[in-house]
Amino acid sequence: MIENKLGIKDSAELARQEERISKQAAVQMYDSGFLDSLPAGSFESLAAIHKRLFGEIYDFAGKLRTLNIAKGNFRFASVIYLEAAVENIEKMPQSTFDDIVEKYVEMNAAHPFREGNGRAMRIWLDCMLKSELKKAVDWSRVDKDEYLIAMERSPVKDTEIKTVIGNALTENTDDRELYMKGIDNSYFYEGYSVYKTKEL
Repeated sequence: MIENKLGIKDSAELARQEERISKQAAVQMYDSGFLDSLPAGSFESLAAIHKRLFGEIYDFAGKLRTLNIAKGNFRFASVIYLEAAVENIEKMPQSTFDDIVEKYVEMNAAHPFREGNGRAMRIWLDCMLKSELKKAVDWSRVDKDEYLIAMERSPVKDTEIKTVIGNALTENTDDRELYMKGIDNSYFYEGYSVYKTKEL
């Protein structure tokens, strides 16, 4: 059970409140123009997004994690190397679609935060696509099974995730509903206990 500011001890209740609060924060970020003020592709931007989404819930919101974590059999970057890994990822190019997805894949492998990486990074990905290519992901066209499998395999082979995301690109970059679908945690993870983060 993750310690939280809400004092919730039940994991199911925490998940419900986390989703409710983070969605409200996501709407506020979108409507206020906050996302447009961020430098696309920087870790500073990703941390700011994460802090806005989860700041009411967790003390660690927007901060690099201090624990080693894994999902399934995949171990994310060790905390010993995490800061250096994030600095290197931030320097990666992002001028083409391939560049952007490769940067997204590397940040996912680093998994800089204790919890909530997926939601924050999908917004971060959309910010890069919008800034560099004037496109966004229509998350309603992304099959969750294909996405999860492709993301799991992406550290070894990123072809699948490029195909999944590439097939869902849209020039409709100002649709709040499409943006919100990207942070719908129940859509991406409902029933996928194997993908839950665990401490090592």
